[in-house]
Amino acid sequence: MSYWFGNEHRLPQSRLTFLAYLLVGLFVVLVLGYWKLQVLEADYYAELAERNRIRTVPINAPRGKILDREGRVLVDNYPSFSILLLRDDRGEIERTLPQIAAGLNIPEEEIRARLEAARHEPQFRPIVLKHEATPADIAFIEAHRRDLTALELLMVYRRRYPRDGFLAHVIGYVGEASEQQIERSGGRLRPGDIVGKAGLERQYNDILMGTDGLRRLVVNSLGREVGRLDEKEAIPGQPIEITIDYDLQLVAEAGLAGRKGAVVALDPRTGEVLAMVSHPAPDLNLFAIRIPPEEWRRLNEDPDRPMLNRAIQAQLAPGSVFKIMMGAAMLESGILPERFSVFCPGFGVFYGRTFRCWEKEGHGQVDLHRAIVRSCDVFFYNVGQRLGIDRIAFYAQQLGLGRRTGIDLPGEEAGLVPSSEWKQRALKQPWYAGETISVAIGQGATTSTPLQLAYSIGGIASGGVFRQPHLLKNYSPVEEIRFPLAERTVQKLAQGMFGVVNEDGTAQRSRIEGVEFCGKTGTSQLISFDTLRRLGGHLARRFTENAWFVGYAPRVNPEIVVAVLVEHGEHGSSAAAPIARDVVKAYYDKKSAREGQRYTVELRHHDPEQAPMIAELQPRPAPESASSGASRTPAASRRQPAEPSAARRSTDPGTR
Repeated sequence: MSYWFGNEHRLPQSRLTFLAYLLVGLFVVLVLGYWKLQVLEADYYAELAERNRIRTVPINAPRGKILDREGRVLVDNYPSFSILLLRDDRGEIERTLPQIAAGLNIPEEEIRARLEAARHEPQFRPIVLKHEATPADIAFIEAHRRDLTALELLMVYRRRYPRDGFLAHVIGYVGEASEQQIERSGGRLRPGDIVGKAGLERQYNDILMGTDGLRRLVVNSLGREVGRLDEKEAIPGQPIEITIDYDLQLVAEAGLAGRKGAVVALDPRTGEVLAMVSHPAPDLNLFAIRIPPEEWRRLNEDPDRPMLNRAIQAQLAPGSVFKIMMGAAMLESGILPERFSVFCPGFGVFYGRTFRCWEKEGHGQVDLHRAIVRSCDVFFYNVGQRLGIDRIAFYAQQLGLGRRTGIDLPGEEAGLVPSSEWKQRALKQPWYAGETISVAIGQGATTSTPLQLAYSIGGIASGGVFRQPHLLKNYSPVEEIRFPLAERTVQKLAQGMFGVVNEDGTAQRSRIEGVEFCGKTGTSQLISFDTLRRLGGHLARRFTENAWFVGYAPRVNPEIVVAVLVEHGEHGSSAAAPIARDVVKAYYDKKSAREGQRYTVELRHHDPEQAPMIAELQPRPAPESASSGASRTPAASRRQPAEPSAARRSTDPGTR
């Protein structure tokens, strides 16, 4: 024992002290470290641990359907798959990003840009890499489940639109939410969400867009699902029923096929839009997923402007349709007697300048009735000279022109009714009396949209009651503007417009047997006759006049008013009036069918050499909840608008 004690090497006291302090310090560091892990950052590390075990996957909510006034489906959804990139593990994403980009055929820079755009979003929210996965994409993901755990497939619902641009500008389209839309949503929208971008899809996005749900999955270390915790179901968007009548829309689309222009049909008693067409139009199914940039560029650079809704945005000179507003101003103002008449030799001289009538030989002695029936320019030149521009502007604005109608579609234009005050404000120039002569026949600076003309003529025929046009069937409240017209004024104008179609008027070939169809043709110049003659040949054809027609039925208390614009159609009587006639005839055929009769809808092609196409429609019992006043509706309502061209395709595959 003494041997051990005798050979013991004792440590200096200073070293023992240092070692003691070192051990105490290490113990304090360990205690602080555990305290930080267990107390200060407990929630953070618990969340990380939970993410290693639990994965949150969103459940896409389908958008609401869009139905026509009889409950027929216009826009529906179909199931598809989107590819999600889960952002739980940034290191995993960086390691596998080149493989993901190559396998899904997406530029790596694009994926990084999407990650950067979502950097402020919570990490547990994935981003959409591809909105529509191809079979090859699905096969790639399934084959690499083990090594690409950041990729996930999500079942979503895509929009199924009518084909060939049918009802395109009314319905609109959807797309990925922009940064501005996300900011304005108050946190409801996230990057990658699909929202309405145009038309009804945009106007009623809050109704159509549902609320997404989510599913919490238990996954193993390889990212494979091994169980489910809970699920919050998605709430589908609500369907909307619109005022469009699919059968009337079909007739209007067929009538305008192959030509640029617009058709609007309204019920002036309620403001309901029965049909609205704008050609050319894009195929909305291009937008159902994500339109390629080159296709978007092509649509926007197309000189025919297919993205323009001509029904509410084409601001063009109304031509001779404006003569109805002139007639109303003449009768209501009392400046001229009701029996006022002029002699038309085919021209008139005003302020030292010759203004020609469309009828070179002239119309002889004409009063208001004859001037409307034969659309005499010289008569209205004289009326305009006596009324003056400011009185014309007042009545035109009160009758619905120069202001938006308030339709529930985004992007409506207001048109223009010129006045001396407008010219001074806009051009810093005085109004010259000679300019009034052109305005009196709907030329000069006057512009309007097809919807405005339908709204205005319908209101005049209804005695000065203008009801707000709308597309949502249960739209409320419907604004109403009243500018009471004398009963004699309404009668005189209605008699004139009845004569246009049913006497020897400019649209006499468009009369409908048994229907009091009234209307007014219009032909608006794009450039002056003198300039047109100087151009000649091919250049002159580029400036062919626009054709207009606005008609309604019946003559008293009208039920339907139709405005038709055919760009470069030359004459309203031959290009526009037949389309309006077919729409009105289809309306009355359907009205007769409610009493159990068979009826036909004639679909006329723009090419007169093509045989007319007949779609025979059968009546069907109405739903039990239908009112007794409309107890039967046509069997065509069972057809789905996804096949709008069925009748046309069977006769003429090249119609559209």
